[in-house]
Amino acid sequence: MIPWPMSYAEHEGSFVLDDEVVLDAPPELRDILAREFQGSGPRWTAAGGAGYRTAGGGGVPRRMILEIDTSLPAEGYHLDVTPDLVRVRGGAPAGVFYAIQTLKQLLPPEVYRAAHASRPAWSVPCCRIEDRPAHSWRGCLLDVARYFMPKDFLFRLIDLLALHKLNVLQLHLTDDDGWRIESKRYPRLTQAGAWREETRWWWEERGDGTPHGGFYTQADLAEIVAYAGQRFITVVPEIEMPAHTGAAITAYPELGHHPDAPPRSSIPPDHDDVLNVEDGTLEFFQNVLEEVLEIFPSTFIHIGGDECPKEPWRNSPRAQLRMRELGLADEDELQSWFITQMDSWLSARGRRLVGWDEIGEGGLAPGATVMSWRGEEGGITAARAGHDVVMAPTSPTYLDYYQSESPEEPLAIGGHVPLEAVYAYEPVPAGLSDIEASHVLGAQVQLWTGFLPAGPQVEYMAFPRACAFAEAVWRSRRDRPYEEFLERLDDHLHRLDALGVNYRPLSGPLPWQQGGTGRFNRPNQPQMVD
Repeated sequence: MIPWPMSYAEHEGSFVLDDEVVLDAPPELRDILAREFQGSGPRWTAAGGAGYRTAGGGGVPRRMILEIDTSLPAEGYHLDVTPDLVRVRGGAPAGVFYAIQTLKQLLPPEVYRAAHASRPAWSVPCCRIEDRPAHSWRGCLLDVARYFMPKDFLFRLIDLLALHKLNVLQLHLTDDDGWRIESKRYPRLTQAGAWREETRWWWEERGDGTPHGGFYTQADLAEIVAYAGQRFITVVPEIEMPAHTGAAITAYPELGHHPDAPPRSSIPPDHDDVLNVEDGTLEFFQNVLEEVLEIFPSTFIHIGGDECPKEPWRNSPRAQLRMRELGLADEDELQSWFITQMDSWLSARGRRLVGWDEIGEGGLAPGATVMSWRGEEGGITAARAGHDVVMAPTSPTYLDYYQSESPEEPLAIGGHVPLEAVYAYEPVPAGLSDIEASHVLGAQVQLWTGFLPAGPQVEYMAFPRACAFAEAVWRSRRDRPYEEFLERLDDHLHRLDALGVNYRPLSGPLPWQQGGTGRFNRPNQPQMVD
């Protein structure tokens, strides 16, 4: 099983899971079970319903009971299997859902196939499992701004995250290279900002000449949110500001520092502006967030806040005047002021701002949660100041980094994050007091798509490293040797085979996954960096 449960004890015997099993569960929990076994599992008879059957036509029936036990944590569960009974207790429906994920991993890998030629009858080993997660934020970021990912791939990724008991999907929806969320109020955000003329790699002077684009309608995103919610995954939207806003400024030049720029129908390859700090710009992005809040029920709303160049503000008479009017000492404080306006606006609507650790430069907004990516120092500082933190350091949570030093790996942005480093990660840094450590909500892996133009490449970079990450955020690490994990992972990969996942084999990339083919074959490949 991956992640391995907190407590597992196996007993003699097995439970046969077939059409003869009687299901005893309230409708909400029955629906969860039905979704998870749709097309691949037995057809169970509801207890007391028409067609009530018993094992072998008489005697006590084999039963499966699903129930809520509020004495357990919401995401915690107990799973008991005897020859005549499977009993699932969860602290809330999420706990029952995770128990079902564990139950499926006790079955053959074929349970993950979409359909079977005949009705299956599977044996579950008798056992008792008690389990609960160590961290409440067990996340994965997917960057859909640099390369648009079709809606069907998002559904597929959500299913894979749920299999591994991950519960947050952060969608990086806007950046310099694309605006992917429909705005009814500002339609040019997608009419112009969702399309770029070409991609220019950072080490090359010219672009590749290939246009790219796409966006999600508000109805699409509502569907994605609902699909994820059924699998107890919260979708956290990221709307970048005040930097990484080239797509928005292309669509509405008045947001930047060149308001007289001619209108364009797509994003040019060169764009390095940053939002101005006029009241109208703040209002524009707050209006965008109004639409975002209608789609996403997530308490947390991510506003980026990273890598903000200060030169445009230094060269702007209006920005310098604004700093003097506000009594700000420098451009770092100006950025902090901008972020604080958004923090106050979100707090007034019952939401919480999340930003990358640069939002601490110039002073941290009162309600802000910090996502620490430039190492862990930003998160440690924030936790000691009483702010909540999500750990997302480049090493080892950036899954767009190389998986090995082999030249056969497909081209990536750089860095090196091997499987073992992901497995060894401890989200709570040493040295924090118990109170400070309580502010570490968990951790998140990142899948930036600058070098991942389609779903198969994303899957290759994500798996099996996401399997290791699932263990890092689910339970305490100290009793899990890496070699034992590799043994379990070898079996787990058969499940990914059944699902058709384009994962990287433990032995290295297969020929069709290797570099030097297709669009990954580029002559001036950069050297790996740590």
